[in-house]
Amino acid sequence: MTNNDTTAPEIILSVRDLTITLPGGMDRQYAVENITFALYVGEILCIIGESGSGKSVTAHAAMGLLPAALTVTKGEICLLGKDLLRESAQSLRHIQGRCISIVFQDPLSALNPIMTIGQQIAEVMAAHQVGNATSRQEKVLSLLNEVDLPDPSTLQHQYPFNLSGGQRQRVMIAMALALDPDVLIADEPTTALDVTTQAQILRLIRTIQRRKKMSVMFITHDFGVVEEIADRVLVMQKGRMVETGAMRQILSQPTHPYTRQLIAAVPRMASQPRADKNTGPVVLQVNNLRKTYRQPGGWFARGRQVNALNNISFTIHKGQTLGIVGESGSGKSSLGRILVKLLSADSGEIIFDGRDIVPLSEAEFHPLRRWIQMIFQDPFASLNPRQDIGTLLSVGPLTHGGMSRKEIGQKARRLLALVGLDESACGRYPHEFSGGQRQRIGIARALMFDPVLLVADESVSALDVSIQAQVLQLLNEVQQETHVAIMFITHDLRVASQICDQIAVLYQGEIVEKGTPQQVFLAPQHPYTQKLVSAIPGTDRRENGSR
Repeated sequence: MTNNDTTAPEIILSVRDLTITLPGGMDRQYAVENITFALYVGEILCIIGESGSGKSVTAHAAMGLLPAALTVTKGEICLLGKDLLRESAQSLRHIQGRCISIVFQDPLSALNPIMTIGQQIAEVMAAHQVGNATSRQEKVLSLLNEVDLPDPSTLQHQYPFNLSGGQRQRVMIAMALALDPDVLIADEPTTALDVTTQAQILRLIRTIQRRKKMSVMFITHDFGVVEEIADRVLVMQKGRMVETGAMRQILSQPTHPYTRQLIAAVPRMASQPRADKNTGPVVLQVNNLRKTYRQPGGWFARGRQVNALNNISFTIHKGQTLGIVGESGSGKSSLGRILVKLLSADSGEIIFDGRDIVPLSEAEFHPLRRWIQMIFQDPFASLNPRQDIGTLLSVGPLTHGGMSRKEIGQKARRLLALVGLDESACGRYPHEFSGGQRQRIGIARALMFDPVLLVADESVSALDVSIQAQVLQLLNEVQQETHVAIMFITHDLRVASQICDQIAVLYQGEIVEKGTPQQVFLAPQHPYTQKLVSAIPGTDRRENGSR
């Protein structure tokens, strides 16, 4: 917080000795234990920590949104002199939105799918009996304009599924600002966004915070984001506060080992190229691949056509990692799904094992499917919740044949050990594992087939930085041991520079730049690549060194 006044800053929200108890049977007793901190008027306080550290629980406690299974056993959360933990439900309803508001991580889950954007923003005001229909309508347009959404008069009639991820997040911010709250809580609002959209959302929050002189509690696990937006930082680990201080002090002189560990785990642009792997055998050759999505028109809407992929060509060699980078909607995931035949291409060639797999039927492709495996972005959604891990790892190899059940079981246990999990995991179910552990299981499942090509689709984008670093190291180790080729799809350029041998930048379905990470990221030639690089969080791009 920039403050040249010698007087002590005014506290708007204080948390004292807060302790929140977890239900029985968990690996620890408390979600949050004896934490004390203050949020000052007009500052942005970043609370950082890994999943399970208690940062979101703390935020939800302040909003009165704790699930029934969690119990506040001690402490207070005071906002403008009122202890929110002891206010009546009726009083809290008056405070929520008016005095304190929240922006959630996943706007698609938080927005009502059957109400238009304008209706949902107006509903916030109507619930608090603010204004009349006419004034609310004017406020809706004003808010949509304030968060830089295009054509507010048209967009207010759209539904959430019609908008991009970044647009939905802007709508959530507009809803949170509808009643001009004193405190805004932003709970991981940029985690799943690509770098340019993330940069826009961070800039938007900072701009609005300054203009309205709001106080912001910003929850994140990314120190790159912290460097972009924070005035002060609070670090949490396993429900406890381990360190707090000014942003520059924490980043340059962290005192706690856990803080140093988090900072060390932040991916940085690799300055040295990896060993050249372009001399190995060609595993995959893609020639002039095209894919178009067509949306039929209706009574009130014209038909649309989107060129998801346009004349895509590239080659991947044995033991090589090719990074496909670009914003949401650039065609990255469509390309990955076409390679594993979850989508069909309109034209072009995908030469694998000497054959063009584009025209093959599912029956014709079945013998080859085991050699091309995919690691999905959301491991929980891609793992059957009704099957234990042993079954999940075994069902594919059993279907393809070639190994006995005993051999498959032995291989499953060996691969679980390879990805850092105990063989006892075989008898447990997906919900019993953390996000990072589930991603490891997804990698083990893909390796059960001894693939020659792995397609990793945003496989680390939603993970904490330390878990992300572990999974990237694991993929490196697996590649060194098996020489598997990897197509690594990501919107995080820092991660791509760490793990990829070659980079292809995808923009509106076309590859606009290729090269090593150092060539592409340190000396970008295409304007779109330059835009991506300039949006990387945590890089020092501020004019005159000021914030």
